[in-house]
Amino acid sequence: MKFMKIGTKPDTFYTEEATRTVISDIPSDLTIRINNVCFLLHKLQIPLVPKCGLLQRLCSDADDSDIVTIDLHDVPGGEDAFELCAKFCYGITINLGAHNFVPAFCAAKFLRMTESIEKGNFVLKLEAFFNSCILEGWKDSIVALQTTIKLPEWSENLGIIRRCIDSIVEKILTPTSKVSWSYTYTRPGYIKKQHQSVPKDWWTEDVSDLDIDLFRCIITAVRSTYIPPPQLIGEALHVYACRWLPDTTKSRPLHSSGSQTEESREKSRRILEAIVSMIPSDRGSVSIGFLLKLLSIANYLGASPVTKTELIRKAGLQFEEATLNDMLFPSQLPTDQHFYDIDLVAAVLESYLVLWRRQSPLPTENSHMVRSIRKIGKLIDSYLQVVARDVNMPISKLVSLAEALPDVAREDHDGLYKAINIYLKEHPDVSKADKKRMCRMLDCQKLSPEVRAHAVKNERLPLRTVVQVLFFDQESGSRSTTHKPESITRARQAPIEAEAKEECDKKVQHEGTKSSSRVTETSEREIQKRMEAKMVRGDSEKGKERKGETNSTAKMMEPKQVFQRRSSR
Repeated sequence: MKFMKIGTKPDTFYTEEATRTVISDIPSDLTIRINNVCFLLHKLQIPLVPKCGLLQRLCSDADDSDIVTIDLHDVPGGEDAFELCAKFCYGITINLGAHNFVPAFCAAKFLRMTESIEKGNFVLKLEAFFNSCILEGWKDSIVALQTTIKLPEWSENLGIIRRCIDSIVEKILTPTSKVSWSYTYTRPGYIKKQHQSVPKDWWTEDVSDLDIDLFRCIITAVRSTYIPPPQLIGEALHVYACRWLPDTTKSRPLHSSGSQTEESREKSRRILEAIVSMIPSDRGSVSIGFLLKLLSIANYLGASPVTKTELIRKAGLQFEEATLNDMLFPSQLPTDQHFYDIDLVAAVLESYLVLWRRQSPLPTENSHMVRSIRKIGKLIDSYLQVVARDVNMPISKLVSLAEALPDVAREDHDGLYKAINIYLKEHPDVSKADKKRMCRMLDCQKLSPEVRAHAVKNERLPLRTVVQVLFFDQESGSRSTTHKPESITRARQAPIEAEAKEECDKKVQHEGTKSSSRVTETSEREIQKRMEAKMVRGDSEKGKERKGETNSTAKMMEPKQVFQRRSSR
């Protein structure tokens, strides 16, 4: 940062309540009122009026002996900027830098402290400092540009904003090999002394200090001057978002109705919507993790539906690149009892599926779209296993997300089974109907032998599900032994299952006076017993046909023992 010192006299200004005056033997004959502050100054004895064209005009009708009072409430920069101009006229030492240049320059222009009034006046010195120091410096240009937000109209009319932006953009476009000025770069793991080359995104952190409107001007100017890599613009947006937007990844933010908090939320909404509008259309310009983070922030801030829809669309395009950690956001709705924002994931998944179905109406087994949807299927099942541990997670949301995937998305149902098992373990009070609702999603044919072995012994599962697992487990074992087509086994087992169910239904009708819960329990036990018996008889007949295969009946009796243990309980 560079500074300019003007004047040689010590500071003789002092403030008493709302009055600022100069220690002098000469009585004050000029009162300047700015807002609630009065300046007691001198007209001619000290070269104040001779240096200010505006004051000359306002004092032209007054005699030299008159005490003149002037109101200058509209001076840009207020009383502090006017004091800098007054001290310059008195020859008092002042220090100028990028932080106070803009108000001083605007006030000097307002007071008409130009060369036409007096040679070597304040405006000339300020312009020289602006051109030779501020615009030549990287951080000086950014600081000066940021101070223009307090005087936007004056800064725009005097060309300060445009010239600062031009200077900043010129430095951003400078080849990294020629960057010699100081800059801020605090990425984790980056140490300047260990890196000889300047990173391509060296400018992003310093520019993130700007107001969002000025930041947008910088990004727009960079993109219009030349075509930068989309990832570079995306990185600048990411840095700015981390600098100004709330972090919703760790815990649920506290919602407050205070006016100050609401004002802050409104400012954050404006920043968020501006960032979303600046995201390049190129796929991969920002990461899927960043898009999901912005969507979570949008839910927290109550952003417009247009902003949310755009984020969901962009996230859907890149959903295949997501990881499990990218999706773990707490819910931002105060009415939600559950912790994880499962609705966010469901919305992005729906957007992805719309695009997937449009691009691949009839996917082949080895196509890219099948590989893509199966990658998403594994990701969703992993996510379900995490959110299933949430004790307040409604079963309806879990089932809805699991059922949203098409059948082709899951090569196997092992991951889905694990999610169901975790949910039943963490929610021991779940109703029998809800258990059946969850397990209805399982395709027992897509369970691995290890998972089927676990399911047979899993007392959390409904009895009907265990029966189905046993059927397919024995069917698989039968195929491996006899090498017969699958259709033959199913054709043989289907009548057995139907006959057992029919006999059980008759028994249920006969015992119609019993309670509905007990009827249901009896039905399931009858089904299992009938099916066991039929299966044993069927395998015994098959064993007679196949000579030497006496062990098959013994194998088929093993599930019966499992059923007997569950029935005894």
